[in-house]
Amino acid sequence: MATIVTIHRYTPYGIYHGVCRHRSPKGFDAIGKPTFEDETMSNTSSFPHLNEPAPDFKAKTTHGERSLADYQGKWLILFSHPADFTPVCTTEFIGFAKAADTFRAMNCELLGLSIDSLYSHLAWTENIREKFGVEIPFPIIEDIKMEVASAYGMVHPGAADTQAVRATLFIDPKGTLRAMVYYPMSNGRSIDEFVRLLQAMQTSDANQVATPEGWTPGCDVIVPPPKSPAAIAKRRAEGLNTVDWYYTTRKL
Repeated sequence: MATIVTIHRYTPYGIYHGVCRHRSPKGFDAIGKPTFEDETMSNTSSFPHLNEPAPDFKAKTTHGERSLADYQGKWLILFSHPADFTPVCTTEFIGFAKAADTFRAMNCELLGLSIDSLYSHLAWTENIREKFGVEIPFPIIEDIKMEVASAYGMVHPGAADTQAVRATLFIDPKGTLRAMVYYPMSNGRSIDEFVRLLQAMQTSDANQVATPEGWTPGCDVIVPPPKSPAAIAKRRAEGLNTVDWYYTTRKL
């Protein structure tokens, strides 16, 4: 049987408050050493796949209970952070908060997560309001048991066993996972890049096109390449910006 206890430790990025799983012994050997069912604990974190349904969830948040179904018909950015009351995470939350209206104008909601308690989240957001003058307008999931984090591949043993990495997942209005972005513990995310990525995906969906590196609204888009000799000949006569048969761009 496994028990879950709260742990506190210092990291280079602040004080970490989290949970750790401990096993109860199966019994004891001849010299009194405890024995267990297995000698190693397996990590149960799964890894979701792009263009497949996002894992369902229902969780407590700072804004009440939330589930994946609550976001049907909207884009959702679900993002995890290692711990509350840490400096890099604080800058990220301020960045997401300042961009919340921009995301909402694109029919996109924000939902944060860490392996911390609801009370820790509430105290941290209040601290951000008091010290930085920024209100956090989106909910934050309490994920003490790591259920949502594990389902979404947010726990990476190579980084930390009891902390979520800086994972950012984009879920479309149909509940399909469309993009995943991971950052290391030591480096904060670019919120501007997430705005750009969402704009790019929405443009691709609306116009059946791809977008080149660094694309921003107003730039040319990429037309899907032809798939037959006849289509190649037709493409050359379409009057688009065709560099070669496989590379064509156009304006929207």
